[in-house]
Amino acid sequence: MRKSKNNNSVHPDSYEGISMVDISRKKENYREAVARGSISISKDVLDMIIRKKIPKGDVLTTAKIAAITAGKRTADLIPLCHPIPVTHIEITLTPDIKKSQIEITSTIRTRASTGVEMEALTAVVMAGLCIYDMCKPFDKTMVIGNIRLMRKIGGKSGLYERHDEN
Repeated sequence: MRKSKNNNSVHPDSYEGISMVDISRKKENYREAVARGSISISKDVLDMIIRKKIPKGDVLTTAKIAAITAGKRTADLIPLCHPIPVTHIEITLTPDIKKSQIEITSTIRTRASTGVEMEALTAVVMAGLCIYDMCKPFDKTMVIGNIRLMRKIGGKSGLYERHDEN
């Protein structure tokens, strides 16, 4: 990084210090990650989603397709993320009328030298963004949030499980 001649702002001038982690010597093994998040939405729009009355089409099916696509293409979206062979993606979208939200869960599996946590998290985010896009004409107050890793299996660190639901 260098300082500008005209002011004190800092501008990046190289990629020094940035690199993709070398995983070439790591052994492939089974890996799985589960991520979760939600989108809060008005009760009226949630009802429209459930009854498939959103003009753009079936929101939940479209959001699943978007999440699966994002999970497979995570390395294209996150600069230092390794491209890995995703072998399974499961997306669950659960409307909760009492909470006025849709719970989003992604489970992603692979047999690789690195984990699939970023793929699972990316899938959750994309499902939320797709729902937001399809419903924005009817609800400007939607909130995508509480995105978190729930479980990961595999690799040197082994099993991680989140025990709080928040």
